[in-house]
Amino acid sequence: MMAINRYRLKHRAEQGHKGARLVLALLAKTDKLLGVILLGNNIVNVGAAMLSTLIAIRLFGQGELVLFFVNLGLTFLILVFSEVTPKVIGASYPERIAYPAGIVLTPLLKLAYPIVWFVNLFVQGLLKLLWIKPRQEEIGNMLGLEELRTVVLESAKLLPGEHRRIMLNLLGLESITVDDVMTSRSQIEMIDLADDPVRISQQLATTHHTRLLVYEESLDHIVGVLHVRRILHSLVSGELTPETVREVVEEPYYVPEGTPLFNQLRQFQENQKRLALVVDEYGELQGLVTMEDLLEELVGEFTSQAPIQTGWLRQMEDGSWLVEGSALVRQLNRKLGLNFPLDGPKTLNGLLLEYLEDIPETGVSVKIDETPIEIVQTQDRAVKVVRISPVTGQQAGNLPDEA
Repeated sequence: MMAINRYRLKHRAEQGHKGARLVLALLAKTDKLLGVILLGNNIVNVGAAMLSTLIAIRLFGQGELVLFFVNLGLTFLILVFSEVTPKVIGASYPERIAYPAGIVLTPLLKLAYPIVWFVNLFVQGLLKLLWIKPRQEEIGNMLGLEELRTVVLESAKLLPGEHRRIMLNLLGLESITVDDVMTSRSQIEMIDLADDPVRISQQLATTHHTRLLVYEESLDHIVGVLHVRRILHSLVSGELTPETVREVVEEPYYVPEGTPLFNQLRQFQENQKRLALVVDEYGELQGLVTMEDLLEELVGEFTSQAPIQTGWLRQMEDGSWLVEGSALVRQLNRKLGLNFPLDGPKTLNGLLLEYLEDIPETGVSVKIDETPIEIVQTQDRAVKVVRISPVTGQQAGNLPDEA
């Protein structure tokens, strides 16, 4: 009964299994259950000792040597047949033993309840003297996030790999922030209302995004977020002006950097938003995060686009990868199956600057987590492009089990 899986037991009890319901009720009162079990156990053991001693005295007489061998033999028999072997069997097949035992122990507990209650009076008094407070069963069986992660990882044979990965990602949302998945400020496609209307029309006609950030002259003056379909009529008719764009933009939705993904997912749901602008403590724009970014962190990318076709990641003929310095470390780990540290800088450029503690020059090579990295291009005191060489036994592009 102590070795049985409590969660499987509760599941079977909810399905109406009689033995499971009895065992669950008995385990809810552990002190009484142990009382009736140990009561019977000790009666049998003491009775066996007395009976074997009487038989030995009648057969071999009263002698210290006789009593020694009787006690030695009885201890061996009790250990083998009454203690170790039954407990090993019970621990190996807890459900097969516990359910029938529950049917037997339930009426025994009712019959022996007065004795058990009397014994427990002394037990509770002794525990109070020792300043020991018994832990509630429900609290003792609760699992934290890390314990749940361990349970999911150990259920490899019971859960499909994709299901296990999604569950692990879900449990990790609390430790991941919007900074880890946002599109950085330098990579956001934006419309400047101060631009020429013809250029704005060309940008709207060629964009691959459904929503664009709109600002005027500088990023300190963000006008809002434009849903491209709301401006299509003016775009087709040739009547597109900064005023028409200003009329249909939505008010920007800001969130502070460091917001956990789980909280942000809930805020998206409550505010009915799909896009948020991430700002720092001074109110300056740091990046942009969308509902798709959060969902991709859970289930992986929705697009079927190959990594070789993406702008920030290109595979070369020799098997190496050209990667933009602004690439997110989490995304790079997921794409190439790497293990770059995630508890520091969020971008590859930041990771290299922290590792080198200097602004690197073109041609400098380093090795992070046994992965060779060559700096191909630098620009404006930042790493622009790097080359990552493949590691033996590593298949680039394969998603790891835990994103």
